[in-house]
Amino acid sequence: MSSKRLIIGFGIDSADPVLMEEWMQKGYLKNIQKLMKEGSYGYVKNTVNYAGQPTETCSTERLWTMTWTGCRPDKTGFWDTSKFYPQSYNISRDEEEVAADFNEYPPFYAVGKEHKVAIFDLPATGLSEQVDGLQVLAWGGHYPFTPSHSKPASLLDEINQKYGKNEVLNNDDGHWSDAEYVKWLYPALQRSVRTRTQICRDLLGRDDWDLFLAAFPETHSAGHDLLHLSRPDHPVHDAWRRKFGEDVDPTLAIYEQVDQSIGQILEDVPDDAFVFCFSVHGMGNNVTDLLSMGVLPELMYRFNFPGKVALAPGKVGTVPPAVITQPVRRSWEGENWVKNHESNPVWQRIKRFLPKRFLADKVNGLSSPWALRRDSVAAAWMPGMWYSPLWPEMKAFALPAFADGHIRINLKGRERDGIVLPEEYDALCEEIIEVLYDLKDSRTGQPLVDKVVKTRGYPTEDNDRERMPGADLVILWNKNGAPVDVADSSRFGRIGPLLHHRPGGHRPKGFLITKGPGIVPGSIAPDVEAVDIAPTMLSLLDVSIPDHLDGHPIDHVVLAKAGTEV
Repeated sequence: MSSKRLIIGFGIDSADPVLMEEWMQKGYLKNIQKLMKEGSYGYVKNTVNYAGQPTETCSTERLWTMTWTGCRPDKTGFWDTSKFYPQSYNISRDEEEVAADFNEYPPFYAVGKEHKVAIFDLPATGLSEQVDGLQVLAWGGHYPFTPSHSKPASLLDEINQKYGKNEVLNNDDGHWSDAEYVKWLYPALQRSVRTRTQICRDLLGRDDWDLFLAAFPETHSAGHDLLHLSRPDHPVHDAWRRKFGEDVDPTLAIYEQVDQSIGQILEDVPDDAFVFCFSVHGMGNNVTDLLSMGVLPELMYRFNFPGKVALAPGKVGTVPPAVITQPVRRSWEGENWVKNHESNPVWQRIKRFLPKRFLADKVNGLSSPWALRRDSVAAAWMPGMWYSPLWPEMKAFALPAFADGHIRINLKGRERDGIVLPEEYDALCEEIIEVLYDLKDSRTGQPLVDKVVKTRGYPTEDNDRERMPGADLVILWNKNGAPVDVADSSRFGRIGPLLHHRPGGHRPKGFLITKGPGIVPGSIAPDVEAVDIAPTMLSLLDVSIPDHLDGHPIDHVVLAKAGTEV
């Protein structure tokens, strides 16, 4: 290579610093430990702006888009992978692209002809005509929200012919109760990392790059679907660990393999390169998804229709039934759908064993996932969508969501069939917030809600501003407890138990390791945000930072570069 200094970045998707620090204390992840000792280490903690209020976030797709654009969602308009349409009450969910305009807000690595750039498998971004080099997207990944394509267009086909297609791409969506899926996923992720290493080394050696960026999505897939086999405190661990068969910690093993891959790639990198190793959020026991997807929609149903219950009613004050570890039905959606309340107790008991062709398409006003799927309704498997036929009749309803809970107000003048007058908006929000803060884990009594944030400064703000989030209220769940499958409300009763969804869920804290000339070895760096990565790398490339970026160059990295140029 020439005398110019390479910048190389590894995005380890959803790699959790809490888990990593635990494992490093036991001697694992030696290559990442080496980078930490030779450079700086700090945390990535992200915020988005709701009504001008910075609010913690750990939503994967938008965080990756924030990383590549250096902009928050109130600028790009990409708040979520699902979009609500108030004139039709429909939801769209495009799993091939994110709702950001990369022409208006281009990825930071689109630096034109002055710099040689290669990117491989970055999630939630797009190809750019302003990259002089190689771009490959969605060779693999955990639903990377970008099409499988490349520039040059022939490059992806070349890689697939030489190394094979990635078997995990868009296929890591099974359930922990499917033993065959879990036994397939673990070795498939191992194969994916091995091949990814070969491809990265191949691409790295093809030119004298100024910037090389690659992502490792295997940690994301392992975190979601294998974590219950690794964490004894997960509610389904004891029932399923012995069925896994292999005497390994599969999540740690995937992290270890990624660590080895980084070490192998760095063998081809000059000692004076600037190295970035980071995750934009973490992954731990899933304490959010089931609350957002199942508990919240049912709570809003009961709020809107007093005295009625639909999904999984129970009695507050009684000992909850045991955690469901051996579901009867083959699908997560099916196991939870048959918990829709029936007035006939005999039918309620037997329907969980019946084929779906014998089950009603509509119960308590809710549409079954199978009926919704026949009508091509997006995200039909998510319980929140089962309530969608009732949304026009409801004052407020839960939108489909994962990490944070999302509630939409059915506002007159904004929604097609709006019910709530603008002058009633604030009082309704406050009433719902009070109900939310009252929610408790039925098993422990621990409060479930950490914070509820209003996303509008005033009820009719949508008339004056574009690119508003779909939700009027965003619920940040308490992430300090155990995964919750049953919740109590003093006003609306018990909801659950429901069948646990993905074992691993997003946590807000990621990490950033930086190594390079002038960076103090073994130093602890201040917290940064994902949007700071773009301007920092641009500074290292000596590229002017666009005024529209929300992030700021990371001080210790920029100062290190300046010190080497004196």
